[in-house]
Amino acid sequence: MKPQAQTPTSSQSTAWVKTVIKSPIAGSVLLVTATVAALVWANSPWWASYFHLWETHLGISFGTFAFELSLHQWINDGLMVLFFLSVGLEIKREVLVGKLSSPRQAVLPVAAAIGGMLAPALVYTLFNFGGEGASGWGIPMATDIAFALGVLLLLGNRVPLSLKVFVTALAIIDDIGAVLVIAVFYSDAIIWYGLGLAVLFLVAIFVSTRLNIRHTGLYMALTAGVWVGMMISGVHATLTGILAAIMVPATARIDPEEFIHLEYLHLRRLRFSDLSRTSMLTDKVQVESLTEMSVTVRDMEPVLVWLEHALLPYVTFFVIPIFALSNAGIRLEGNILEAVASPVTVGVIAGLLIGKQLGVTLFTWMAVRLRLADLPEGVTWEQVYGVSWLTSIGFTMSLFVTELAFVDEHLIANAKLGILLASLIAGGVGYVLLRVVLPGAMSRQQSHDKETLPATV
Repeated sequence: MKPQAQTPTSSQSTAWVKTVIKSPIAGSVLLVTATVAALVWANSPWWASYFHLWETHLGISFGTFAFELSLHQWINDGLMVLFFLSVGLEIKREVLVGKLSSPRQAVLPVAAAIGGMLAPALVYTLFNFGGEGASGWGIPMATDIAFALGVLLLLGNRVPLSLKVFVTALAIIDDIGAVLVIAVFYSDAIIWYGLGLAVLFLVAIFVSTRLNIRHTGLYMALTAGVWVGMMISGVHATLTGILAAIMVPATARIDPEEFIHLEYLHLRRLRFSDLSRTSMLTDKVQVESLTEMSVTVRDMEPVLVWLEHALLPYVTFFVIPIFALSNAGIRLEGNILEAVASPVTVGVIAGLLIGKQLGVTLFTWMAVRLRLADLPEGVTWEQVYGVSWLTSIGFTMSLFVTELAFVDEHLIANAKLGILLASLIAGGVGYVLLRVVLPGAMSRQQSHDKETLPATV
């Protein structure tokens, strides 16, 4: 008898969706798609509509008071708060219990990240010192973690887990550096009453999380209050996300033993009841047991974990693609070679491609040479150099800093051109280098053993 093809169950479909959501490759593919769409649109016969759309002003008004921003500003200064909140939560988790939780563990990626920030800024400055593009030194400092990990995942199980951990930690520290650069060098003079308003809403977030309140609307409203205060203060508003992340508790509200005891009692009660798919329509005891179980589970899950998982699909599949669509569109007209040869474009390309690989490799070597850290097990210097090229992919954060560094549209366009060219080259070269230096594919058993390791990225 010929076996019938099985139809995927709803649970299998749900598992597949979750796998896609958590995959860095899925986010990277969507990011590339949005970038290509922006470039095609900006250079199509309908190019004017692209730029007109993002300059459309939206806002609110009450009597004589009016607050308006362009759609481009709403995305960069508002929507990106969710991205920075997600980054802040990841940083906090890694500092508390992850790859940055011990000094010895953090030394190597910290050294690599510092080199990967200082060298690109210096290289860029060499091409733009004293010129109109001098303020753009922060543009080539950032690493796009989504693209970097996406390229590593394309290499499959040939990539040692320790190398993935190193790249992830390096990129996280790089994000911390980028946030500090934005806060210190790309924010306006501080208006203190606005900062005070932001602090009041931050305190409200802190109190709400300690009370274990998990109402998304409440946190959105409180975060909006922080955002308004930051907008008034002159400190860049997207830092709202980082500050809000600091307020989020990372510990469970309930003791683990109490959690297990309570869940056992509820399960035992349900086990000896007449439980069915419809019994809860009439059995109030079953409903109460399930409700109490869900409350207990919620108390056991730290708010940081809950919020990080809740934000992931929105940031990956909406915030970042929309940001790329609105920022990556460059109209290629006139003399392209002249644009590529401009000091800003050359500075960005050289900063990312030369500065990043030199800084990451040299500072990693110095940390090992000075015996401050050890090279991760299974990682070679050839692999470190290949990874240094992946850190040259500075897409998302570099585009973001570009909008803060420059006002002149000509400089912005040149910087974006440099970012796109450098990121494309870096991704390609990094992939080829790692494909050459990494060992052959693991056996099925080795792959299984690797997947059972407790550390993941």
